[in-house]
Amino acid sequence: MVIKRDFRTLAPATQAELRRIAVAMVRAGKTRVEAAATVGVNRRFVGQWVKVAAQCGEAVLAGRRRGRRPGEQKALSAAQEEGLRYLIARGCPDQFGLSFALWTRQAVRALIARESGVWLTLPVVGRYLRAWGFTAQRPARRATERRDEAVRAWLESTYPAIARKAKAQGCEIQWADETGLSSRANYGRSFAPRGHTPVIRRPGKRFSQSMISSLTNQGKLRFMIYEGAIKAPIFLNFLQRLIREAARKLFVIVDNLPVHRAHRVTAWVQDHADQIELVYLPSPACAGAGSTRPSTIRTNSSIMTSSRRWRAVARRGTRRRSSPV
Repeated sequence: MVIKRDFRTLAPATQAELRRIAVAMVRAGKTRVEAAATVGVNRRFVGQWVKVAAQCGEAVLAGRRRGRRPGEQKALSAAQEEGLRYLIARGCPDQFGLSFALWTRQAVRALIARESGVWLTLPVVGRYLRAWGFTAQRPARRATERRDEAVRAWLESTYPAIARKAKAQGCEIQWADETGLSSRANYGRSFAPRGHTPVIRRPGKRFSQSMISSLTNQGKLRFMIYEGAIKAPIFLNFLQRLIREAARKLFVIVDNLPVHRAHRVTAWVQDHADQIELVYLPSPACAGAGSTRPSTIRTNSSIMTSSRRWRAVARRGTRRRSSPV
């Protein structure tokens, strides 16, 4: 029986099995024409299968992956790709004489055109970037005064000493900072049927609040809401509320905001040295964005990120709990 079908449309596993059947038929004494008619191909293909099976074994009958091989027919050579990847990772576009401040596909395309003379479409540039391991990211802000060596010294020397001291005295480490809360929140994405965008109702009137919070190495959060900018009386009130429910002495780590070093704050801490101790981060080494203040207020989420880092150093962590002051 002659089977009429397009062998190319079959699944790779089916093609491999038919090749094995055709080779087995020829080895069993059938002619190539009979085997070809059975599996639905031209007899010359059966001859090729029999030949390669005899030379390389039946494993070769499984076939190979279709399409272009990795790196085949690419517009850029391997050396060009490596050079371009190095330039992109080394700096920003304007450092290489391009009229862009940050890397975009357009900026990368301009760099490729200048360095290699090859003009690529934006989708192709995107594929090259993915192949090079680049992803679109929000730039992190760092103060120009930031001293990385001071941060490393604090992490490698100062904090381990604080952790050992707290453990020896049975104290609890807390990380405290201030942030702002706004009704103009940026919501994330949500799945919904196509054409039916989810709607979140909220007041049209804008408002904002301020918050001071502390986070332990175990993830326990305490916070307090207040109006306006942080001042010494507000910070002092927060510290007083912290120790009110504390069962042991607290080591509270804060940045070098002037309010944290106010005379009335330090005097109160000295009077309550058996209940609380303030530890200051290096300044301005840990400032976030550039600011005229000695330290920039970071958001609560960044505190939590930093705390996870410190928890890794302390090698401790339990289930997160949340408790308002």
